[in-house]
Amino acid sequence: MKKTGLGMLLGGLGMLAGCLSPQQHGAEKQDENQEVIQRLQGIWLDDNTEAPLFKIQGDSIYYASQINAPMPFSVHNDTITVYSAQPIHYFIEECLSYSLRYRTSVGETVSLHKAESDTLSFGTVVSVKVVESEVFEKDSVIFHGGERYRGYAYINPTKKRVTLVSINEEGLPVENIYYDNIIHICVYKGKERLFSKDINKEMFARVVPADFLNNAILSDMDFVKVDEKGYRYVATLCIPDGAACYNVRLDVSKEGNIVFSR
Repeated sequence: MKKTGLGMLLGGLGMLAGCLSPQQHGAEKQDENQEVIQRLQGIWLDDNTEAPLFKIQGDSIYYASQINAPMPFSVHNDTITVYSAQPIHYFIEECLSYSLRYRTSVGETVSLHKAESDTLSFGTVVSVKVVESEVFEKDSVIFHGGERYRGYAYINPTKKRVTLVSINEEGLPVENIYYDNIIHICVYKGKERLFSKDINKEMFARVVPADFLNNAILSDMDFVKVDEKGYRYVATLCIPDGAACYNVRLDVSKEGNIVFSR
């Protein structure tokens, strides 16, 4: 029950915390329960596992995960309000100097106790995908009009991070760090280079939704067609370790202009 309640609490908070305007925050502070806020100061542990779940310092709450950006909160009467993308309210059943019990919006009860020290370390190990230094090369041969064309794609790892947030088995948020690619594409007819260009994921902004693009990696590129108008590649952008991908056509004219389409 506790783990379920905590998971719902964290899930409800959202991964991208919002902020109150200075005027809203000032108005909220006028009638805060300062006595309860003072009792909440410190690090709070789960009653069953003794694992640190969050730290309250001033009017901010820090979670025991890699998401260490503080979230503002307030206490009014017997209700804790955490200001995420939308304010979420929790009813305090008991708040003593060293124990806290509250009820979530779905009726789950969470029981915690305060750590004797406020210097406990927070967090879990960040899962970081090692940056490969090796460039991965792909090439394809396509015949058109009796001519032989060879298209290359060189997938170059970069140090540009893509950070995704997941929920671990304990119901706590964890950051997973991956690295994006730049892909160099070029087309040859015999020894003659007809076209070459570096492609990065920002170039797909007009054909891939922004929220997907921010969390995606430019993961693959295939040379698929030659005709009278030019050459065609198909790029793949995927969310790391997920099933969600976009395939985007790159139609390259003989003059080297690229049209992106899906």
